[in-house]
Amino acid sequence: MGIAGSAMGSVAVAAKNLGYDVAGSDAAVYAPMSTVLSTAGIRWFDGYSEKNLIDACPELIIIGNAISRGNPELEYVLNHRLPYTSMAAFVGEHFIGRSTSIVVSGTHGKTSTSTMVAWILECAGRNPGFLIGGVPRCFDMACRPSVHPSNSTEGIFVVEGDEYDTAFFDKRSKFVHYRPWHLIVNNVEFDHADIFDDLASILRSFATVIRMVPSQGVVLVNADDANALHAVQMASPRAAVQSVGFADAATWRIVEVQREASATEWTLRYNGEYHGRYRTTEAGIHSVRNASMAIASTASLGVDAQTQANALMSLQLPKRRLEEIGRWQQRIVVDDFAHHPTAIEVTIDAVRQRYPSSRICVVFEPRSNTSTRSIFQHEFERCFSGADAVAIGPINRPERYSVQERLNVDAVINAYSSQSISALAIPQPTEQGASWGAAAIPFLEAETQRGDVVLLLSNGNVGGLRELLVSTSASAE
Repeated sequence: MGIAGSAMGSVAVAAKNLGYDVAGSDAAVYAPMSTVLSTAGIRWFDGYSEKNLIDACPELIIIGNAISRGNPELEYVLNHRLPYTSMAAFVGEHFIGRSTSIVVSGTHGKTSTSTMVAWILECAGRNPGFLIGGVPRCFDMACRPSVHPSNSTEGIFVVEGDEYDTAFFDKRSKFVHYRPWHLIVNNVEFDHADIFDDLASILRSFATVIRMVPSQGVVLVNADDANALHAVQMASPRAAVQSVGFADAATWRIVEVQREASATEWTLRYNGEYHGRYRTTEAGIHSVRNASMAIASTASLGVDAQTQANALMSLQLPKRRLEEIGRWQQRIVVDDFAHHPTAIEVTIDAVRQRYPSSRICVVFEPRSNTSTRSIFQHEFERCFSGADAVAIGPINRPERYSVQERLNVDAVINAYSSQSISALAIPQPTEQGASWGAAAIPFLEAETQRGDVVLLLSNGNVGGLRELLVSTSASAE
């Protein structure tokens, strides 16, 4: 139930590949997930109905975390006492099992880091299972079960450890189901305002999963993130703790960073001793840290520095991670998933590294439950400062909050205008169901020229702007 979600759909396909007969439903099943499911031979129902369950006659129902009471299928499941579980619990039991589980957690960088870990292990011939939250380009699937789920020696599974809640019946974070042996804690900030009251509640959730790591396991923590270090301190883990970062006392210390438009290089030292020199075509200091986490994790599994270095050079991050998606009127269009102020700031910095001679014009969509609210009002008034121009789309579903609770977009725009940064607030379309993306185009035409970068930042479809720019690019070719 909820099969069209990126993780749910990927898990469904992986279950099908294991030999299960799989069916599913969702409120809206559309491409590319509709094509992915159909190609895998999975029956899917567009919309929820008791009849779907009667037709499928399932032995087990996996309930997505977007499903809530009142859903007709869920009510049927409960009233007829059908067996059900969550996606995270199913993955833990059937895909991970007794495998060495590498759980990648943190407010930012989970998808990129888990991809790096899985790819290094793949290049090392370790054939890992994995669950990656994005659309990978290194692999032809986003989820692959461990080939040895019952073998604690050979089986390896890399999983993006989401702190979001598990299901309507299980409000714990998903990552507690993933049986961590190695746990990466990239960073900890306040996010997911719809399920966490404050930073303290998020810290408690991270402390819970840190406490679950066995005494023979490893906790890798960001040496430069006070909240991540505090979560480890709260947990008092039995596992070994290794820190990764720029701090002098870091177990895995990043030094001698060189940033170029085409690549980033750095040296990694382990307990003060030289471990290796690394190079990646990914831009940004955050990519250096993500990769260093992946290096530290895979080193604990016996992967040598040269294999790691070779893997990073052939790495392709998932879609929507600084992805150049085309040209629009001879401007470079870059798409990224960033929607939290910290992620936005480091993404703009990475774009500046990759395109040093280009102006950067950002279009941002306030869409997540946190970015639409005033929680990060002041942070949003600062995080775009590395750009040359910024347009902010209308708040998604503003009726959820009072005016005082919402992000004040006008105040954000005024903050950048006072810094001589061109800024525009795009209004909500007056027509019912209309998209706002087209309203950004005159601003882009005025603020950019040939060779400049249009940077799209959103966890959604940017008011349809992405499709407009890409389709225009395709038709021009």
